[in-house]
Amino acid sequence: MPSYELALVLRQLPRVSSTEINTFCYIKVKKFHIPLQAELISVIKRTAESILDKGGIIRKLENLGTRALPHKVSEHGVVHRESTHFTIAFDSAPTKIADMKEEFGRDIDIVRRYVFKAQEPEQQACTLHEEMLPPAYRKDVQELVEAAKRKQKNKYNYNSGLDYYPFQK
Repeated sequence: MPSYELALVLRQLPRVSSTEINTFCYIKVKKFHIPLQAELISVIKRTAESILDKGGIIRKLENLGTRALPHKVSEHGVVHRESTHFTIAFDSAPTKIADMKEEFGRDIDIVRRYVFKAQEPEQQACTLHEEMLPPAYRKDVQELVEAAKRKQKNKYNYNSGLDYYPFQK
């Protein structure tokens, strides 16, 4: 199963008062504990259960916090200016992605949803030994020197048999 990443932009849920602190759940994000509201938890649960019901495997859930949108967004008949951002890394069958997008599109708490196929990082061989060589011995530098020699114009060959150019320069 290929790996995918789901970027969610959730609507701004109502703020809670200090008396409702017990309804918070804490999630660890970059060394800080961020309180999550019960409604936000239910949205994430619905999304995660939808992925799991379709045979997906969730690898990572990341809260990117609440921030202002770059422009106002109208979704489900409501204008949004601020939102909560989440990313979910998961593995799933490619045939199920369209069903997930359609289901997330019907959820009124989700303002925007994007599913990206995760790119595997390219494996690069270690070239430290080659890079530690003096420039004259490196292959990439030698290729640059050869390319520069090929681009140089040949000097004019006079073919006159004289030691000098008879016409004024």
